[in-house]
Order: sequence, then structure tokens, then C-alpha cells
Amino acid sequence: LLLQRSREAKAAAYCPYSRFAVGAALLTAGGQIFSGCNVENACYSLGVCAERTAIQKAVSEGHTSFRAMAIASDREDDFIVPCGACRQVMREFGRDWDVYLTKPDGTYIVKRLEELLPLSFGPEDLRK
Repeated sequence: LLLQRSREAKAAAYCPYSRFAVGAALLTAGGQIFSGCNVENACYSLGVCAERTAIQKAVSEGHTSFRAMAIASDREDDFIVPCGACRQVMREFGRDWDVYLTKPDGTYIVKRLEELLPLSFGPEDLRK
């Protein structure tokens, strides 16, 4: 279901400049799913990735504990991976959750967030 919801979110992507549509679906610890797509802007730096959109939607509704995220794109040769900024935003909410990296044909690999962002900096580091 999470992979399907990420593909559905990709269909809503607003990407007139890059034409690189991405969708993400985030599973909360409580079992709710929040999806997001990338939203570009003519001022390129103001755009936001699908992963961060999904996280911001969940957080805005009071959810900060996550179990998994699936990411979808139209990239056929390689599995889609989150950018560095998304990895850091994801890390804000823990490092022990699954990230499903997909291809359009339905194949996927699963990585722990800790694998995608090793030796990371998180909220607990500010308390040291």
C-alpha cells in the first residue's frame, strides 16, 4: 500500500522545469499514511521535494514518529534515492526506519535510514 500511495502522489507532482516527478508516502508509527510530491518553483531554490512534503504534512497534523517511507519516480535505470537535504530532514525523526527505494516496474529495495545517512547529526546531538 505504501508503494502504491507513493506512485499515486507522483502523479500530482508539479515539476514543469525538471520534468522529474517524485512521490513519497510516509507511514507513521500509528499506521497513518501521509503522501507528498515534489513542487518546483521558478526560483529553483524555493522548490520542495516529495519526501519533505510528506514529512511536513505529517508533522503539521501532530505526527513525529515514523516507521517507513516509499519513494517513487519515473527513473527506470536506477532506484530513486532521497537527496541529502531530505535525508537530513528524515533523520530529524530518528534513524531506525525503513526507506523503500523503487523503480516504475514495481521493483524496490529497502534501506534503513541509518544506511542512507551514516554518522548522522540529530536532535540528541544538541543535548550533549
